[in-house]
Amino acid sequence: MKNIIVSDIFGRTKVLEEFASNFSTPTEIFDPYSAVFMAFANEQEAYAYFSKHVTLEQYSNRLLNRLQSTKSMINLIGFSVGASTIWNISNNPSCSNVTSAYCYYGAQIRNNIIVEPTFPVSLIFPASESHFSVSELIDSLGNKNLVTIRQVSYLHGFMNVHSVNYNQQGYRKEISTLCEMSFNRAL
Repeated sequence: MKNIIVSDIFGRTKVLEEFASNFSTPTEIFDPYSAVFMAFANEQEAYAYFSKHVTLEQYSNRLLNRLQSTKSMINLIGFSVGASTIWNISNNPSCSNVTSAYCYYGAQIRNNIIVEPTFPVSLIFPASESHFSVSELIDSLGNKNLVTIRQVSYLHGFMNVHSVNYNQQGYRKEISTLCEMSFNRAL
């Protein structure tokens, strides 16, 4: 068993590496910048860079290729664009080695609601989003097989210390939740 964390637009950071260290199961970080630390000044800079140099479609294709090259069983954890990336490939039958996915505040999921996942996906949505109605999105996804949905009282980015919406209480609570699931807490 292996965990793969699919990063947001900030990519690989020291904070994300610390998050990965919470699990005793082998855990790797998959990011849009091939493990290069980008050190963006803010979310706007990170978003602009990601949009120009990577795109959601390319990130999804790269993740699919990564999963297809892995023989072990995999749990996925995705944040923001990473969550949307997981969602985009979740209907691909070649992802048979994925046992579960936990997708945090994947806002771009709203642009691809026709997906029917082939593995269990837990969607964790924030209290609100500025560009769309979270409750309407939840309603449109609510009857899908293999999909569970939870809405938390925090905002988009609450799990990322680099986000203006970072919430330490929410972050700690979700780490505990993941560790109680199929992810093993480090000793």
